[in-house]
Amino acid sequence: MIGNSKEYHYANLCHIIRPAIEEDAKSLSVVRLQADGETENLDREKGEAYISESGFKQIIKDDTVSMNNLLLVAEVNQTIVGFSRCQGNKLKRSSHRVDFGLCVLKEYWGYKIGKNLLRESIDWADSNGIKKITLKVLETNEKAIMLYKKHGFEEEGVLKRDKVLSDGNYYHTILMARFNIVEHANTKK
Repeated sequence: MIGNSKEYHYANLCHIIRPAIEEDAKSLSVVRLQADGETENLDREKGEAYISESGFKQIIKDDTVSMNNLLLVAEVNQTIVGFSRCQGNKLKRSSHRVDFGLCVLKEYWGYKIGKNLLRESIDWADSNGIKKITLKVLETNEKAIMLYKKHGFEEEGVLKRDKVLSDGNYYHTILMARFNIVEHANTKK
């Protein structure tokens, strides 16, 4: 977990990235629900796989004590407008990697909030011995794909015809990863 909040300024907007605390649970539930309804780039439609305030309280509690999890929030004027999460695995064979996801309310797109959530997550992963960050991104989300590539992510595979969107067409999901591995003689590629 990052220790303190960090302040960013872009296009006359100040936002803060900080670790989530229990008091954020209600806002996180609201933001996730709203973000799901603002874009088809996320896995869910609005209301699907709903996480309540108590659900987020449990996630925050679990992530606070886990060395392989991180939940960050983005605030503008003391209001949460987005968040990101790195979720690790307790299994020894998978303990070197985390799955990453983020969402930012549409009103705050274009202010580099997603970029800063990503950057803070990468810094946390690198400083905590995480060797691989994985994510899934819809093929039509070109801005996100470019952002991820700019930060060292590479395409690992494609889930063909993985999502059906409101237009009735099927779209691919791209699997991406960023590696932080020092090559060893016995490391297989």
